[in-house]
Amino acid sequence: METTTTRPGITFAVLLAVESAFALLAVLAHHAFTAEYGNVTDTALMGLVWGLTAGLSGVALIPVVVVGVIALIVARLRWMRLMAIAVPFLMLLGMLAVTPLALRQKIEVQLDSTPQYVSIDSSDPEAAEAAAAEIESQRIFDSIEHIGYFSGGGESGVGGCDRLFVISEDIDVLQHYRSVLPSTGWDVIEDDGRRLRAQRDGLAFEVMLCSGGGVVWAGKTADSFGRQCNF
Repeated sequence: METTTTRPGITFAVLLAVESAFALLAVLAHHAFTAEYGNVTDTALMGLVWGLTAGLSGVALIPVVVVGVIALIVARLRWMRLMAIAVPFLMLLGMLAVTPLALRQKIEVQLDSTPQYVSIDSSDPEAAEAAAAEIESQRIFDSIEHIGYFSGGGESGVGGCDRLFVISEDIDVLQHYRSVLPSTGWDVIEDDGRRLRAQRDGLAFEVMLCSGGGVVWAGKTADSFGRQCNF
């Protein structure tokens, strides 16, 4: 009689432990996937929804739900059923909590606060001109106080260099550059509210706004910035 009574309880305890383990693994998987592929401009809720619909988190949720349903079938008492139901909700709360941490980790690991270039090998005569232009662009970028986070994506060459950036807050990017450029000797010659161009000593700097961020460019005054918001 005692064996018959306790056997369902033991089975439920095992199922609850397995469900909880799967839930913990799902939270860890969500953190890792978001830190690698998440959008740093997302809020915690947006990052969670993205993870569940387009990322690994939705897949990780499946075994938690399956084991939870089995635990509900085995459970004989109300408190057992409540515990089985609570685990997926606690898992979602855990994912929501770690999403900002994962996005912050991505910013620290994958992005830079200043545009950076991997210099072209200037020992190659054919690439020497492009390498010199890239070095000059890097000096321009280093001389300016930037805003946002810069990725490694962009184009470079003799006509100047550009880098993409994202912003994770509601910030007036152009207003920032309107303030910092004149203080370092740059003259703002174009500003249409979406794109700004400044010049100094034969050099040029531009910033263009796009959804969730934008792109900055540096080159010579004779060069033109041709990138559009199609990336």
